This record gives sequence, C-alpha cells and structure tokens, in this order.
Amino acid sequence: MYRFRPTKPAFFLRDAQELGRDLLGRVLLHETPSGTLSAIIVETEAYDETDPASHSCHGRTDRNQMMFEAGGHAYIYRSYGMHWCLNVAAGKPGFGSAVLIRALKPIAGLEHMRKNRQVKSNKLVCDLELCRGPGRLCQALGLSGTQNGVDMITGTLRFVTPTGFRKPPVLATPRIGISKAIDTPWRFCIPYEPYVSGPKRLREP
Repeated sequence: MYRFRPTKPAFFLRDAQELGRDLLGRVLLHETPSGTLSAIIVETEAYDETDPASHSCHGRTDRNQMMFEAGGHAYIYRSYGMHWCLNVAAGKPGFGSAVLIRALKPIAGLEHMRKNRQVKSNKLVCDLELCRGPGRLCQALGLSGTQNGVDMITGTLRFVTPTGFRKPPVLATPRIGISKAIDTPWRFCIPYEPYVSGPKRLREP
C-alpha cells in the first residue's frame, strides 16, 4: 500500500527542465466524489518562454497566463480542440514556464479510470493505455479546463511523494508532436517503462 507525503512549494520554484526531471517517479493524485485516483509520473516535457515551441514564447495571453504564475499551479489547455493537456507551472511568477505531464502509471482508482476512458476489452492491455499520453491521462483522471489554475500543492488535484522515494533513472530525448525546436532534449521519461508514450524507440535508451 502506498503512503505519501506532501510536496513543498519550493519544489516547484525552479526551471522547467529541472522540475520535469524531478517529477518522474512522484505521484499525481486526484480526489474525486467517486474516490481517489493516483498514478506515478513516468514521462514529462519542459517548456519555457525562451523556447519557440512553448505557448509562452510570445508573452502572456488569456490562454497561457497560468504559465506565468508561481510554480505549482495547474495549466490545462485544449489541444487541437479535442484533448485536455495537464501542465504544472514552474519557477517564480512572471517567467512563463511549465512542465507537461505526458504519461502516468496508474496505481489506484483503476476501475474509475477505465470507466472514464470507456475501456471494455482486455484490461491488462488497455491499462497500459489508460494514461499513456497527455490527452488520455486527463480523460482517465477526469481533468478538464475547470481545473486550470488550481493549486497542485495542497488541492484535491496535487503532486505527492511516496514515502521511501528514490529518484528513478532519467532518459532525456527530443519532445513529441511539435514543429519547432524539435531537437531540444526536454522530454524526460523513465527508461524501459511500458507506460511511457510515443514509439517504442523513445521508451528505451
């Protein structure tokens, strides 16, 4: 059985690249009326205002304003008008940066996640796909734009650290699904982790 300790605000007050690495192996927890859903973070991507692939590269807008808030706030946006994507702001207020949560390994609340994702076939196979990718994980955890801006340190949607936590190995690669800065190695994942998204070659060193 997993036990968790809170993640302190100072953890989020650093650059997105460092935060993206250090979020790996920690847990995203969502307390809902139907129960608590939780999953281990296995893949992230970093973005900041110096990066042409970032939403914040041209300054603050109504859409990206949460990237400019203090680290630890949720930035949730709609991708291609279809899928919600969850990010957490990084660093101090005023500098637009965030970490995209790309994939999770579910550990609690799987039945509710399956219901949210409408999984009806082989559970062993489909559980690998529950939170593999930013759109899927938001659907599985029941996240949408209503959580944009929430405090992810003390709120019902928050990051926690398992007791006895040890940092996992980290693999850095180029990010996925972007057309600018395509060679920048700001995608971080746990190597050989089957819950990581993207082609198989991107899951392995």
